[in-house]
Amino acid sequence: MTQKFEDILEVNKEKIYRICRIYAVDPIEPQDLFQEVVFQIWKSLPSFKGEASVDTWVYRIALNVGQRSRLEVARDQSKKVRLDSILFLPADNHENEAQELRYQALRTCIKLLKETDQSLLVLYLEDLPYKAMAAVTGLTENHIAVKMKRIRKLLFDCIAPKLN
Repeated sequence: MTQKFEDILEVNKEKIYRICRIYAVDPIEPQDLFQEVVFQIWKSLPSFKGEASVDTWVYRIALNVGQRSRLEVARDQSKKVRLDSILFLPADNHENEAQELRYQALRTCIKLLKETDQSLLVLYLEDLPYKAMAAVTGLTENHIAVKMKRIRKLLFDCIAPKLN
């Protein structure tokens, strides 16, 4: 089982981390979310029956952990004070500043979407075909196609002014 887990993690680690970055609230949180997704994969591996592909299963876990985390942050918001004035930048942050600005604009616009639309967009950004998105979400391919057309328009209308 350990080897199977390591293989799953090796193949999926980048996509898991990308999903974690989208659902993260602050710069440190993607690592925490990544660890939680990895833990949930490890914990769930014995019960994985292979009814869906491993990729679909990993996407479901990553999306569920991200959504649960966002709900917990929203619920705890009234109980905690976030120190947003303290800016943490990881030491290995060498991203191009213009690219980071585009990424932040995209994240801001994604946060304005409904939660189900956010999940669809995350899967779309992972280049999943509609058939795979349907397997992960339980929606029909036609429903996803219609929703994605609307989501792309909403994102374009939101992000265009931010990048000009």
